[in-house]
Amino acid sequence: MRTRPCSSMMRTVIAAVAVTLSVPALSGGQDPVKPVQTVELRETLSLADAALRALQNNLDISISRQTKESRLADITVEQAKFDPTLSLNSQYNRTVNPLNRPVFGGTGNTLTGIQVFDQRTTSVTVDATQNLPTGGNVDLNYSPARTNVNPEVASGFLYNPAYTGGLALTLTQPLLRNAGFEVTKTFIKIAQNNADVEQHVFRDRVLTVIATVEQSYWELVFANENLKVAQAAMKAAEELLASNRAKAKAGVMSIVDVLQAEAAVASRVEQVLVAEKAIRDQEDLLRRLLNPSEDELRHDLRVTPSDQPVTVLAPISLQEAIDTAIEQRPEIVQAKKNAETSDINSKFAKNQLLPTLSFQGTMGLAGLGGDYGQSVSRNFSGDFYNYGAGLVLSYPLGNRSAISTYNKRQLEAKNAEASLASVRQQIIVGVREAVRRVQTDFKRIETTRSARIMAEKQLQAEQERLKVGLSTTRFVLDFQRDLATAQGNELRAILDYNKSLSNLARHKATTLDRYNLQLQ
Repeated sequence: MRTRPCSSMMRTVIAAVAVTLSVPALSGGQDPVKPVQTVELRETLSLADAALRALQNNLDISISRQTKESRLADITVEQAKFDPTLSLNSQYNRTVNPLNRPVFGGTGNTLTGIQVFDQRTTSVTVDATQNLPTGGNVDLNYSPARTNVNPEVASGFLYNPAYTGGLALTLTQPLLRNAGFEVTKTFIKIAQNNADVEQHVFRDRVLTVIATVEQSYWELVFANENLKVAQAAMKAAEELLASNRAKAKAGVMSIVDVLQAEAAVASRVEQVLVAEKAIRDQEDLLRRLLNPSEDELRHDLRVTPSDQPVTVLAPISLQEAIDTAIEQRPEIVQAKKNAETSDINSKFAKNQLLPTLSFQGTMGLAGLGGDYGQSVSRNFSGDFYNYGAGLVLSYPLGNRSAISTYNKRQLEAKNAEASLASVRQQIIVGVREAVRRVQTDFKRIETTRSARIMAEKQLQAEQERLKVGLSTTRFVLDFQRDLATAQGNELRAILDYNKSLSNLARHKATTLDRYNLQLQ
């Protein structure tokens, strides 16, 4: 995986100012505990940097990458079936037998007693076998040997010891079942398809990881901005409380208004605490997606998002989005490859319905001499030879196994085609929903912004009414709460819009293009 230089991917780690934590004095007159100095680490993180770090460290992606590499090894395994095989066999044999009858050229016409026939043979066999793309195989065999017998019976032998040489070439070629290039390459094609499928499974996981990081990142942005809204609401409540206390002290406002303002401040403080907790929770979730080490995860690191959400609606063509998704979604390629694999299996199963009819041909040369050189010379002279050819036919009665397998492969091929159609339908529906979500969330930004502006005006008007005694603290507090709610709704609409853009990119499978990332 590589990325082009991008300045937004630079991150800065800031060590915050030391925070002093003090603990009250213990009871019983003990000395107070000394303040503890802690250092809080802060990290400014861009969205592109978060996505890249997640890809580099994600465990699921590492597993998928290794699985993809194992599928590539399967291709080599299938191709290796056509590699030649060379074997070497060397033997020494000695046989001592009693003769029960005369041996022509070795004994007389009759035997007067048991004659010993001692034969010693030293042989070497070199054999080379090659599987052919046509489904057949070629075997080349060379087998020189040295044979000698005991002198008592060797008087009639031409050579003792005698050197023999045999050179044989055998060809076996199926004519029906397992014949042809298409059949022999079946499992290589299947292995290649499986590797392609795993490649797109890997790409699908990469897209999923990035999309998950984007969703978590924008949730962290929302949590930070939501804290600002809660703090602004708390500050407004505190200002109102201070004003009410001053008025109550001057005798122009009742204590009830002060109590109402105090209750509102307490409620706003609670909202700030909840918002701060939400930030810490979302920071941990985002850091977990980046897969840091356990030691790094133990550290108290604050993450500050540096990217700002988008609030501009880019033109979206529904049909163009659907076409892009159909073209680039990994699931489409996976389903196509699975359908292609099922079709290959079906054709192979159909071939297995045929009878086994094979052609077998052989030819050989022989040689004999008193030494190895003579044997080799006569072996290749062509004076002594043999050849033969024949056909072998076999067919299992009923052939139920092959028929059942073929029927099964046909059903699998139909299911694969149906799965492809189903995936295309799911993608179209998913893209349509994703486009609608983007458009709806952008409209929510406009409506919530209008609601927030109206809430600001209402609060301002009610505060002016309170100054001249035409309103009460409760009404002002209600409008403050309405404004905080409107601000939160606007913020949620903005972040939901950015999450919808991420979701649409995921449905179109264009997430990598947003970061100029390419899979290698």
